[in-house]
This record gives sequence, C-alpha cells and structure tokens, in this order.
Amino acid sequence: MVYKVIGLMSGSSLDGLDIAHVQLEEVRGQWSYKILNTDCMPYTDKWVNDLKHAADLRMGEFLKLHTRYGHYLGERVNHFISRNNLGHHVHFIASHGHTVFHEPEHKTTCQIGDGAAIAAVTGLPVINDLRAMDVALGGQGAPIVPIGDRLLFGGYDYLLNIGGIANITIQQSAVAFDVCPANQVLNALAQREGKPYDDGGTMAAHGSLLADILDELDDDKYYKLPAPKSLSNEAAIEIVFPKLYESSHNNYDLLHTVCCHIAEQVAAAVKLYPHGKDQAAMLVTGGGALNSFLIMMLEHTLTPLNIKVVVPEPDVIAFKEALVMALIGTLRWREEVNVLSSVTGASRDSVGGALWMGK
Repeated sequence: MVYKVIGLMSGSSLDGLDIAHVQLEEVRGQWSYKILNTDCMPYTDKWVNDLKHAADLRMGEFLKLHTRYGHYLGERVNHFISRNNLGHHVHFIASHGHTVFHEPEHKTTCQIGDGAAIAAVTGLPVINDLRAMDVALGGQGAPIVPIGDRLLFGGYDYLLNIGGIANITIQQSAVAFDVCPANQVLNALAQREGKPYDDGGTMAAHGSLLADILDELDDDKYYKLPAPKSLSNEAAIEIVFPKLYESSHNNYDLLHTVCCHIAEQVAAAVKLYPHGKDQAAMLVTGGGALNSFLIMMLEHTLTPLNIKVVVPEPDVIAFKEALVMALIGTLRWREEVNVLSSVTGASRDSVGGALWMGK
C-alpha cells in the first residue's frame, strides 16, 4: 500500500511549523519512505508569544487559542498544497500540534491545534492528538518517534534528535527517552546576542568551558532517573535556565558549556545501553545536527565508545519528526500500533490519534 501524507510538527524550540509531504509504502511488513515536498514556516513574534504562554491562559482564552491555532495550521497546509500543486495528491494529514502542557504523572497532556478546525479548513481527513491514548494508559506519551525509528531507520543502532529537547532511541533495547534540554537553551542564549540561533555553533566554538556550570548542569536529578522518562518544556527550562541566567558568565562561554553538557549527557545515556559491536552508528537529526560545534563535541564523547556519528541529508535532518508524524498517522489510519509501551512505560502498546473526516 502507498500513502501520500502531510505530516505537521511544531517543536519546543518554536522555530516554526515543519510541513512534510511524504510517500509511505508498506510491502509485506516492510516500510519505505520518500520525502516529496517540505517547508518550515516561521512563526510570527505573536505566534511565538501565544504558544509560549498558552499554558498561562484562562480556560476560555486557552480554548480559543486551541481553535485559532487549528485554523492557522489548516491555512498553512492549504498554502503548502497550492504552492506545490498537490491537489488530489494528499490522502490525509497527521498533525502533532504544539505541546503546551505535559504532566504524564497525572495522566494529562495537551497538544493544541484543533483537528476539527484543520479538517474543516482543508477538507482533508486529519489525525491528531497522537499522545493522549498512551498517557491515558499510564505512559509518558514521549518519545513517540521510536516507532518511526524502528520501521523507517532500522539500520542505525542509536537515533538522536536534537530539537528543543534532545531525545534518543536505542534500537536494540527498544528504549527511548528525553535526554536533556537542547536547542531551546542554545537559541535563548544566542538571542541574548541578538541572533535567532547560534549558526553552525560559531559562538559556542569561540567560547570556553565553564567547569563549575557544567558540574551543576550534570548534577540535575533528572539524569539519575531510569527510563522511561520525558521532559516537559517547563521541566527542561527548570533544569538549565536558572543555572545559566543567574551566572555572570558571557554567552559565548555558556553556549560552549551547554554544547558540552548535551554531548556528555548523550554519552552517559548510551553507556547505559552498550551496543556490543566493533562499530555502531548514531543517526543525528533535528536543528542541532546543523550545529557543527555540537556535532564535534558529540564525536569527541562518542568515538571512544565506538559509535560513529552520522548526519544525514538536509531533508531528513530538518523534517524527520514531521515524516514520523506522517507514519504515526498512517498506522492510525490502518488501526495498527503506533506508540510503543516499551518506550513510554504505558500498560500496553496503543493505537493513538483522533480522526476527523474533512468531508
């Protein structure tokens, strides 16, 4: 079976809405993909502010934002379809939405972006609310990309996505978890220097290691928790921001130190799940894969562990999560398992996602 799907992803770094039009094909249980069209549509300052502070709104205003954001997503999809001449070339849309509240210990999570609104605007079937079933079953609801790692990227031993929060999948153990805060911290520090992000890690490369700050970061209690575990945006901010913002050090040194912290935490994570090979491979995607200094730090910590860092082609770097959302939606369409309890800690595997028929 062949499916042509639009996957939507909005991450905690708030750099924009990722849209990927992909072709997914299943033949005798084996899946393959082609990324056909992509775009990252930057958010306006107002959208960044609205999404960042959504959890602080009163109920009525929150619900109106949820609906308004759903209509916005639908309009962005229509623009994408029109610009790429995709009329009649999309079977359905799979939307992650934007996470504004995540407390799995209370069996509660919320990704805004009303699926009904997206379906109404586009006239296409929409699958969204992808994490809710897993959380209802006692799972962390995160990470949910490992099903895509298993079905689409099975040739890699480890898969690291460096977005606002870095998360990792260990293929052999069928384990995945959030590792540490990442781009949301690096971007915030770069913005203090008047830049939207540290392009290529140039500022970090010109900084120096702050050993005392690094020790404080590495000592956070989250890193001592066993998997499965996940970080909400708020928890990630609490780990890093007070330690950085209360210091008097310059931003270049802080950027350098945070990159070292990310690399050390990734190495600490994989040491818990040794590969047992002469040579293993780690696929690195997400915006952090474009940070040359961060990649160099990862190579420095992982080479002694006989792990080769692999940075793929640009479309996979930037749009792997949107691609996996499309796959998760496709599995939901087929009523097949799309969230793994071995990863999230839920009581069972689940078929997650709400379906809204556009017509």
